Parts: sequence; C-alpha cells; structure tokens
Amino acid sequence: MNTTLKLSGFAAGLAAAFAAAFVAGASADPVAPDTDRPRGGMATPGHEAEGPGTDGHGTPGGHEDGSGSAALPGLAVSDAGYTLDPAAATLPRGRRVPFAFRITGPDGEAVTAYEEKHEKELHLIVVRRDLAGFQHVHPTLAADGTWTVPLDVPSGGTYRVFADFEPTGLGRGVTLGTDLSVAGTFEPAPLPPPAATTSVDGFDVTVEGVGRVRAGQETEIAFTVSRGGREVTDLQPYLGAFGHLVSLRTGDLAYLHTHPVEDAHGDADGDADGDAHGGPTVRFATEFPTAGTYRLFLDFQVDGVVRTAELTISAGKES
Repeated sequence: MNTTLKLSGFAAGLAAAFAAAFVAGASADPVAPDTDRPRGGMATPGHEAEGPGTDGHGTPGGHEDGSGSAALPGLAVSDAGYTLDPAAATLPRGRRVPFAFRITGPDGEAVTAYEEKHEKELHLIVVRRDLAGFQHVHPTLAADGTWTVPLDVPSGGTYRVFADFEPTGLGRGVTLGTDLSVAGTFEPAPLPPPAATTSVDGFDVTVEGVGRVRAGQETEIAFTVSRGGREVTDLQPYLGAFGHLVSLRTGDLAYLHTHPVEDAHGDADGDADGDAHGGPTVRFATEFPTAGTYRLFLDFQVDGVVRTAELTISAGKES
C-alpha cells in the first residue's frame, strides 16, 4: 500500500470516529435531569427541612443522575417537564430593570396555575455569579403565564436566577435556574471569608452551629439578631415566618432553601401570623451536600423593613 492510500484510510477512520462521537453526544440531554425517580428528604419534628433530598419546600423532589448522586435544586433549567424560559437572556445595566419570564409545562405551554407556598406562588432569587447583589423578589403573574418583576442589576456580569415554585397538580415544588448576562464591565467581588458575625443596616447577626457543619449531615444553625448591643425581640413575620434562609454552594451555586424549625415562642413549624413577634434567635435545620464553602443569606423583618444578612461558612468533610 502506497503513502496516499495509507493517509486516505487514516482519514476515513478518523471521520468515522468523529461521527460516532457526534451521534452519542446528540443523544444526551445536559439540561434536564432524570425526572422519574424521586429522592428522599429529611425532616425535623413539626417541619420538613429543605435542601438536598427535597424540592426546596420540604417535600421530596429532585432526582438521581444514574450514578447515585442526587441532582441538587437550581442547577438545571428544566425538571419534571417544567422549564424556566426568560423573555431575554441579556439585560441592560441599571436599577429596577424589567425582567419577564415564563414557566412552561410538559405540554410546552406557559403554566398559569400554581400552589401558594410561604404566601407567594413563586419566589425568585437573583445573585451575581460571584455571589454579590443578592435579591429575593416576588414577580407578578399575568393571565397568559408571563411573570414580570423589576431587578436591580447595577453592574455588569453574569447573574444566576432561581425560580422556586410548585405548579398545581405536580404534588411537589421545583427550583429551576438559568443565567442572565448584564451589559457592562465585570469587576468581580472577592468572597468574604468564613465568619460567625455580620452586620446590615445597624443590625448585628451572629450564627451558632456552623463549627459543627459536616457534609451530608443534618445540622441546626441558629441566627441571633441584635441592635446596639441589645437583642432584638420584635422580629416580624415575613412570608409567614420569622426568617428565611437561602444557602448557595460556591462554584456551581447549588441552591438550598430552608425555613425555621421553631420560633422564639417554641412553635414547632416556625410559622407566625401578622400580629406575632419573634426573636432574638431563629433556628434552621439544614444539610449541606458536600464539603466546601457556602454563602448564606438570611432575610428578616423589623419595623416593616426586610433586611438580608450575608455570611460565608465552611462545611467540613463527612465524619
């Protein structure tokens, strides 16, 4: 066989290998996780904690990827046939920038019927990929299934958007995530180091229990709110509870959403009516799926104003 024939044979073989690889890759769906097998969740007396093994609202949800590894909330744009569909993938930089999106169902149509969870039909969490600019907002739903809300995106970069909701008839909640690009120069903010205290608008927030956090194990974390050296005992209900906690894993921004296991008066479910007051401590039971660094965002309300305390913590290896 001469050199020309050898080269021709090699090229044909290479082309066949690339074709096989293309067919194999085209058969995989990197967006939507397997939606046939529910995963189990953890619970605490009187209240189901949320996060790994749950759908973000304390009910079993999410699925395994076939390797025994549970798909965590917020990492996929689609789940169980439901898809987060933004009207645009880019936004201009600014304050109160209009943002519109739909949730499409298994039939491809916009979903218009939702179950109310924590006093809202949908919770939208927005944060830049470097974990700056956290927002927890509640869009307005139009009759055609379009959600709209103004967002504060004053600086350029990539923002992660999480939609936390339960469509009527599904029987569990869903948390979907997607990225938005905001025009402008991106200047990354360094992640603050792990700490047990932080301050926001004159309030000091101290967290206890983070030293015991181990990956894969349920942990109780307690936040105590004070102002001017005095403990705050007039926390007001916000969305039916005295506090809301969102935890995001650095790197992929896996989403963990929890609510209190009890309030200051010992109510097991942490719920509160509009006339109740709580504090100074709000406790949560949660589970961090892997060892690593997490950013915690605690929403609490005093004097009719909702504030967000932010903390970085480290989860140790499973013991």
